[in-house]
Amino acid sequence: MYQGNAIRVTRLEADIAHLCFDLQGSPVNKFDSATLKELEQALAVLAQDSSIVGLVCSSAKSSFIVGADITEFTELFKLPKAELSAWVEQSNRVFTALEELPFPTVSVINGHALGGGLELCLATDYRIASPQASLGFPEVGLGICPGFGGTVRAPRIMDLGSALQWMVSGKQVDAQQTLASGAVDSICDAELLLESALEQISQSHEEKAAWLESRVLKKGPLAIDTSDLEDLITQAEALLAQSRDIHNPAPRLVLAAVAKSVLLSRDAALEVEKNLFAALAQSEVATNLIGLFTNDQWLRQKSRRLGKAGKSVGHAAVLGAGIMGGGIAYQSSLKKVPVLMKDIAQAGLDAGMAEASSLLNKQVTKGRLNESSAAAMLGSIHPVLDYSGFDKVDIVIEAVVENPRVKKAVLSEVEPLLGPDAILCSNTSTISITDLATALQRPQNFCGMHFFNPVPLMPLVEVIRGAQSSDAAIATTVAYAQALGKTPIVVNDCPGFLVNRILFPYFGAFSQLLRDGADFRKIDAVMEAFGWPMGPAYLLDVVGIDTAVHAQAVMADGFPERMRYDFKSAMDLLFEAGELGQKTGSGFYRYVPGARGRIEKQIDASIIARIEALQGEQREFDDEEIVARLMLAMCLETVRCLEDGIVSDPIEADMGLILGLGFPKFRGGALRYIDSMGAQAFCELAQRYAHLGPLFAPTPRLLEMAAKGEKFYA
Repeated sequence: MYQGNAIRVTRLEADIAHLCFDLQGSPVNKFDSATLKELEQALAVLAQDSSIVGLVCSSAKSSFIVGADITEFTELFKLPKAELSAWVEQSNRVFTALEELPFPTVSVINGHALGGGLELCLATDYRIASPQASLGFPEVGLGICPGFGGTVRAPRIMDLGSALQWMVSGKQVDAQQTLASGAVDSICDAELLLESALEQISQSHEEKAAWLESRVLKKGPLAIDTSDLEDLITQAEALLAQSRDIHNPAPRLVLAAVAKSVLLSRDAALEVEKNLFAALAQSEVATNLIGLFTNDQWLRQKSRRLGKAGKSVGHAAVLGAGIMGGGIAYQSSLKKVPVLMKDIAQAGLDAGMAEASSLLNKQVTKGRLNESSAAAMLGSIHPVLDYSGFDKVDIVIEAVVENPRVKKAVLSEVEPLLGPDAILCSNTSTISITDLATALQRPQNFCGMHFFNPVPLMPLVEVIRGAQSSDAAIATTVAYAQALGKTPIVVNDCPGFLVNRILFPYFGAFSQLLRDGADFRKIDAVMEAFGWPMGPAYLLDVVGIDTAVHAQAVMADGFPERMRYDFKSAMDLLFEAGELGQKTGSGFYRYVPGARGRIEKQIDASIIARIEALQGEQREFDDEEIVARLMLAMCLETVRCLEDGIVSDPIEADMGLILGLGFPKFRGGALRYIDSMGAQAFCELAQRYAHLGPLFAPTPRLLEMAAKGEKFYA
């Protein structure tokens, strides 16, 4: 009946039509403008054929429809607002045409039906899902809202409380939950989906009055008591409050729009959704969050291509059973890569195994693993006091103390015991990979593999290319990082690599603010309001003051003009006093056990007094100056990393900060932050603080970009 690149319509028995999504050349179905156009054409064919008595919508792929082609739609979002609104209105006509076909319609959902995919399902009369199905509205996570009628149809079909929670959380919901919420009408095995859909159409004809009544209800206001609506809105607001994501306006605006539109007719409610969608799509937050999504996709594709050139890692080894080594061993076991864990002391091995066991037990408690699986994973970690079995491993990660002399000794000791093609890595946050390689006979098989702490939670791994690191070594290390479920970014060797090189100018600007009399408590509050998960003082306490002092010395040696202090910092003061942050119970803040065993941060007047004595004179800084000084230092160093070739693309620089430091997602990264401000305005702001030193000096290339109106993301 119809054949396109993404959609085909065939006639089944008893004059029931079958509309099948099967986007050619793609592993998944998604809504792009061409697919929307084909859907419009296919529905027109169906509407004109008076012999058709029902329609089944399905997918030929393992998922139904995963959502919109956000890359393409990003370009649509740049249209003038009137044109964007017209596009949304036209797209909605397509879904309304499906909803108003003159015969019963059923969606059969195998796998994911997300975003626009779920909205299409809601436009049909019935929905039947397989046990593997998952549904959701992930749009709010991108700073936008459903735009194909999702905010209108979900409340009229589902339990309203569930619909509100789905829309404001953006979470995917499994098949059983979708059935309980009313989003799907029944669940059956995947091989029976089509048969069940045909039975549903037959039943609809037998119970025509009920079928027609359900359509009437979808077109009118929702029949709900005002007080009940207010209660459900309050519950959804409480869910939002728990998320603590105050910087993305989409969930709150969606909630407000639905509270209004459920009391309107379908067509009036669609108008409310259209206006909200157009406004959100052109917001800076949506631009940045969508940019983050596309950056993440780009980075994953690049890593997959690179990892394919590497050797598959069947067995790994870790040197050192400390916090990092134990964390790496746990992560390897969790992802079913057997691992040797070597330490020089039995007590160290016992501690490492205890930590891995504790982490696996947490997975069991959360329902992510069963006890037998956890036991098998723990059994795949083999603690050893010697190098037994190291001749059979594919990759070794050295994770001993952050001391170049010790690391060189360990690396040179293990290298002769490895197979000729085994890859040797150092987990270091600051030490030159090129320098460490001087201790090796096969430096081409050596590179850096910098994990972030805590290993189970932090998604980023920096893969550091030394001067002699081979492409094979880099590719295999990338492949192993991916096997561990991490996101690898390949960076070139320099002091601090990418993330720490950028972080320490931020800490430097913080130390300057304290030198000039600022209150570290206010700085933390301002930067947390800006979007950081924790302010710089709190972050230093978490990192460890001793770790920070050591890294600062490395950075000062590497970049003395920008990163060497000519004053005694508050960080130095705390280090000398042995107040190293959370690990010792006090740093900038004091830390005490709180509820449920969690460590709580407290203000300590004695610490404040000693820092104020070091400052000599305190003065009040406004929020704008605090943000400007800290972000200028960080963003300018990010520019320098890109210009120095530490990474090859703005995406890698920005994603490194987001994944490794917790850079505010809704701001998109340091380079996108400059783009949002405009290079000229950014350089003018930097020049206002030029008197503070080279840390605040724009590069010649950035000044050139400013003059030409160029952006990092063209």
